[in-house]
Amino acid sequence: MNTGKVKFFNESKGYGFIKDQESDKEYFVHVTGLVDKVKEDDEVSFDLQEGRKGLNAVNVKLL
Repeated sequence: MNTGKVKFFNESKGYGFIKDQESDKEYFVHVTGLVDKVKEDDEVSFDLQEGRKGLNAVNVKLL
């Protein structure tokens, strides 16, 4: 389980990016990967799953 901060999330388009707290890498997140509703600057925990264009954040939950 990774932790990070929501850098950007567009509710109308259903996607955004999460910045990993430890590695500073950014991961794509789709609305289907959310457990809780998120917005910019929320602290979250997440898992990583291989997607079509690299690793995606899934099981995203508010901390």
